[in-house]
Amino acid sequence: MFGRRSAPPRPIAPPVPVRAVQSPWRDGLGLLAIRSVQIIAVVVLAAGVIWGLRTLTVVVIPVLLAIVFASAFEPVMKWLRARMPSVLATVIVLLGIVVVIGGVAWTMVRAVMSQWSDLYDSAVAGVNQVIEWVNQLPFAQNQAQIDEWWASIQDFIGGSSIGSTIGSGAVAGVGAVASFVTGLVLMVVVLFFFLKDGPVIWGFLLRPFRGEWFDRMERIGTKSVNTLGAYVRGTAAVAAVDAIGIGLGLFILDIPLAFPLTLLVFLLAFIPIVGATLAGILAALLALVDGGWMDNGLLAAIIVVAIVVVVNQLEGNFLQPVLMGRALKLHSLVILVALVIGTSVASILGAILSVPITAVVWGIVQVWDGENLPARWARKKPVRA
Repeated sequence: MFGRRSAPPRPIAPPVPVRAVQSPWRDGLGLLAIRSVQIIAVVVLAAGVIWGLRTLTVVVIPVLLAIVFASAFEPVMKWLRARMPSVLATVIVLLGIVVVIGGVAWTMVRAVMSQWSDLYDSAVAGVNQVIEWVNQLPFAQNQAQIDEWWASIQDFIGGSSIGSTIGSGAVAGVGAVASFVTGLVLMVVVLFFFLKDGPVIWGFLLRPFRGEWFDRMERIGTKSVNTLGAYVRGTAAVAAVDAIGIGLGLFILDIPLAFPLTLLVFLLAFIPIVGATLAGILAALLALVDGGWMDNGLLAAIIVVAIVVVVNQLEGNFLQPVLMGRALKLHSLVILVALVIGTSVASILGAILSVPITAVVWGIVQVWDGENLPARWARKKPVRA
């Protein structure tokens, strides 16, 4: 009753507003600078990786080819593993790959190289006829400029400098042969282990991953092997159909050098878009020089071009969707960009491997977040009406 009075509560002071710290990295220009530095770092890293791969081509190229062949023949290995020991299945598949592919490659190289001088001379004669026809047009370029273009083409092909470089390049030729043999042996050895222990090797590489990343890497491995195998098998089938279709047309027209041209079509068909075009141009030039049983070389060349166009249309609209699937079909612009990059990095081999590698990368994007769930940035967005 007479207790001590409690002191009245003190008024609470209002909070002092905290002033935002101004930083040059927080505005739009700062964000742009950060992104620019990140992009530069990624570009430098990619350039370093490409430089390292080009430096170690003796190892990188055989390993890449071994991965390609192992992926292409994975269904055969699965079928054989279920019926016999893994080592025996590996030996059978490896011997089959070496014998079949080696025999086909040897036949093609021998047929083409034995008649390469005739092919080259006929192509030169065809180009000269085209130049004469172009000179008769009212809007034709002057002869000096045409000769300059033709000289550039000859230098690119290497026909005009082969004789002058044989003697000086003998040592380099021996080194190239030694590198080729080394790479071939390494590829066969690596391919043996990929065929025999491919799943075991991939399982070992997955050990550092846990949880969501483990599932993601499993999806990436499966998708990569399936995509690469389907692409290689489909491309080989399409190349065979192209060679048969165009080759039959050349034989029916009795075009000279029809057999090496057919083999050349098969080889170039592994380079999408560009390869078929180059083969068609070469076949048309030969038909222009010698029309076979037709007296009119120009008419024979037009028929050859028509055959090439029809075969390519059948390939693009019917064969590729059936043999390779819609999921592996890349846009033509993507294919052209991949070809340019691959050719600039690794010449002909880069042109051949760039498109399947691009297809594998796109397949990885398609399963990044789930079995049928692409990465967030690659998902289709709803289109506003």
